[in-house]
Amino acid sequence: MAAPKKGRGAAGGQSRPGRALAFILIAMVALTGGMFWSGHTTPRLGIDLAGGTSITLKAKAEPGQESAVNETNMNTAVGIIERRVNGLGVSEAEVQTQGRENIIVNIPRGTNEKQAREQVGTTAQLYFRPVLTVADGAPPAAPSATPSGSASGTPSAKPSASASGASVGEKSATPTATATTQGRAVSEALKAPSPTPTASSSTSAKPKATGTPQATPSADAATVALQQKFATLNCLDPKQRTAAGQGVKPTEPTVACGEDAPGVWAKYLLGPAEVEGRDVDDAKGQFDQQRGMWIVTMDFTGEGSKKFQSITGKLSQQADPANRFAIVLDGEVVSAPSVRQTLSASAEISGNFNQQSAQDLGNILSYGALPLTFETQSVDTVTAALGGDQLEAGLIAGAIGLALVIIYLVAYYRGLSLVAILSLGVSALLTYVIMALLGPAIGFALNLPAVCGAIVAIGITADSFIVYFERIRDELREGRTLRPAVERAWPRARRTIMVSDFVSFLAAAVLFIVTVGKVQGFAFTLGLTTLLDIVVVFLFTKPIMTMLAKTKFFGNGHPWSGLDPKRLGAKPPLRRSRRATAPAAADPKEA
Repeated sequence: MAAPKKGRGAAGGQSRPGRALAFILIAMVALTGGMFWSGHTTPRLGIDLAGGTSITLKAKAEPGQESAVNETNMNTAVGIIERRVNGLGVSEAEVQTQGRENIIVNIPRGTNEKQAREQVGTTAQLYFRPVLTVADGAPPAAPSATPSGSASGTPSAKPSASASGASVGEKSATPTATATTQGRAVSEALKAPSPTPTASSSTSAKPKATGTPQATPSADAATVALQQKFATLNCLDPKQRTAAGQGVKPTEPTVACGEDAPGVWAKYLLGPAEVEGRDVDDAKGQFDQQRGMWIVTMDFTGEGSKKFQSITGKLSQQADPANRFAIVLDGEVVSAPSVRQTLSASAEISGNFNQQSAQDLGNILSYGALPLTFETQSVDTVTAALGGDQLEAGLIAGAIGLALVIIYLVAYYRGLSLVAILSLGVSALLTYVIMALLGPAIGFALNLPAVCGAIVAIGITADSFIVYFERIRDELREGRTLRPAVERAWPRARRTIMVSDFVSFLAAAVLFIVTVGKVQGFAFTLGLTTLLDIVVVFLFTKPIMTMLAKTKFFGNGHPWSGLDPKRLGAKPPLRRSRRATAPAAADPKEA
């Protein structure tokens, strides 16, 4: 019973190669169509090919704080650095973690290297600043520079989160009145460390709308300049947004921008910093089961508790927006909650948070407080001309290698080389399309080591064809015809190909894990092409051979087919030898 089943299985395998070919054809059409639909028809080039600056940063923690270098904080650092780089006007900059403690920053050509290094190599600056006033992010049609009076604007659209202690009331309502700024408040901010009025000062609790502030001429000039800057600030402009809070000392008032919602910006006039990021001991976003809402909790250090108690005591007695404190990260307002009561060691920020926004704010507060700094490991600058030369040299090397492989296949395997060339073409097409799609999908960039990996893959793919062809020729030497030889050679060739590709993929995976930087491009490409080799051999090479075995050119062993039994030194057919020996073996038993 075993023989008929085997025969039916073989026959079935020979009669259905079209399914595999149809599957890989559909996959190729779908991937190619997706590439054109996405608009990314060429692979994204890495820094060494496109030109630019590549900076490798290594995270370092202070003694006893080694746990600060973890995945959460590294991802937060990536987001902060990416925002810094993009603030320079850089498009398509790459910022990603490599390993446990490294961050790679790839900045395309056209960016000032010195400025980029300063931006990505410094620790995030986090401050808590009192809010003097808030207005719409765009400047008014006719901005006023008058130091006293009011500068009107649309109030912030951000959900007004509330900061509180152990017990928290309902979140503050979004202000509907026009926010006003007073010349006196700004003057006091310029003259004193604290811009907010003291709890015992009734005059500063409600600044008068009229009156001339008693200030020195220099303070008056600074007041006018600051208000003019606030009035003309356009937070819709990325360059103005980035430059707004840059170069300002913590002890000085400033202006800053904050995003209320995607694409909706507000501008803030802020007093000197009262609390720094290092004063935060811990912060995290968590879900409050009792109220059914996401909140952000903060714990302060001993010194930070005193500072926070002092500022919240002053702010809690003021009206909106003077009762808010802005959480400013790298000159940008990430949150501006209002204060209802005096707080000290711990605080809670509540509002219209979801899980992502609560956790993101918690990570920002934690990162600003952690003793985590970055050390520049390397800075590589590649000119566009050098990158183009490298790419051209890589393509030439790949073309030469491919040509040598094709010449060898044609000279040795003759007609079989057609199968190998078609398989190499399918593998090359799939590799190109997938690389083009991986650029916008995961940020994959084709660098010079990746090109080397693709060149090495030519040999790996050709080796798989050679293993299968040699198995088929061994079967022909044993006296079998081509159609059964193709099927009998496949299981043994398949095992060899799988083992060989598994070793190559394992080496690529290990190399990808243990290396940092550009070498990972080589490992990634090698692993990708190794997987594609298995796909092509199983879904294209084997079905094509099954179909060609039915043709006269290959099936009859044409001298130019590469499967000529005479040239291979084939033995007499196995069936004849079996028929000749069978009667001789039966005579002794009959006797």
